[in-house]
Amino acid sequence: MAQEMNPSRRRLLIGTAAVSAGAMLTACTSNETGGTKNGAAQAPASNDKPGKPVTIGFAGPQADHGWLNAINVNAHERAESYKDVTLEITEGSNDTAQQIGQIETLINKKVDVLVVLPADGKALTQVGLKAMRAGIPVVNLDRIFNTPQAYRCWIGGDNYGMGLNAGHYIGEKLKDKQGARVIELAGLDNLELTKQRTQGFDDALKNYPNIQKVARQAADFTVESGQAKMAQLLQAQSKFDALWNHDDDQGIGALRAIEQAGRDDFLMVGGAGSLAAFQAIKADSSVLKATVLYPPTMAASAIDLARALGQSKGVGGLAEFEIPSSIALYSAVVDRENVDRYMSTGFK
Repeated sequence: MAQEMNPSRRRLLIGTAAVSAGAMLTACTSNETGGTKNGAAQAPASNDKPGKPVTIGFAGPQADHGWLNAINVNAHERAESYKDVTLEITEGSNDTAQQIGQIETLINKKVDVLVVLPADGKALTQVGLKAMRAGIPVVNLDRIFNTPQAYRCWIGGDNYGMGLNAGHYIGEKLKDKQGARVIELAGLDNLELTKQRTQGFDDALKNYPNIQKVARQAADFTVESGQAKMAQLLQAQSKFDALWNHDDDQGIGALRAIEQAGRDDFLMVGGAGSLAAFQAIKADSSVLKATVLYPPTMAASAIDLARALGQSKGVGGLAEFEIPSSIALYSAVVDRENVDRYMSTGFK
């Protein structure tokens, strides 16, 4: 599942999660120079026109989760959309040694740029450093390496922001209800991302003194764990007003448990942005009323950034000659009012 981003590292927020950073790269400005004397409008920016051929190596973890599979699909489809991009993609692996070996193979092939979503950011930091020292710029996707020296650009989601926005959405729905009670179905507690999502959620709820979080249960980002842990929560909590579930995949199981218990007396907010969640929100036939995005479109944006690096281009819409060093995507809340806008980005 998606991983760690300390809130203090957030330097550039991109509008909505469904619109990738690639929109900035491809939607505006040409490679032509012109404009102000100081050069602020003259920076060459990447666009859709074919340019210098670029070979991008892509290495990610095993696609054992809907979100991770969507990462691979987004990267592959984005690369195919460019005539000047060749994508060397490895078979995903959650084995650290195997993923390091795959990245070293890409380094030996002398790819122009590397895009890496490490199974373990800390464990793969050294191979990121190795690529950078070999003159191959690295786009670090989501799960962050231990040092900025191991990557040229980091792009990923905002886990703290997910919790914050989920908390505010629920808070606004319940702000006029005295003694409101909420519960939380979290992800894996040994992951930093889970702690960040919970912290953001708790910080948001501090703005609503009428709301109390009465229970929290950690699951494993799977349908099975979602169903089992949700059943436990329902048994322990006979009455509550809202549930935040960290992950839409485990949310499928949570909804099964809720349906089996015959409960419909609360609202549920999910996390990540699966197609199943979007469809359920649109149908409005269950307790699921919203989900907070953690967009897999970041992989498409990573390809855009890698292409720009390989062609020595900047980002369209920005005055600088270089791409940013860090991009955090915004965790938009999707509910029935705006779900149609995001439907095409939902992952299976």
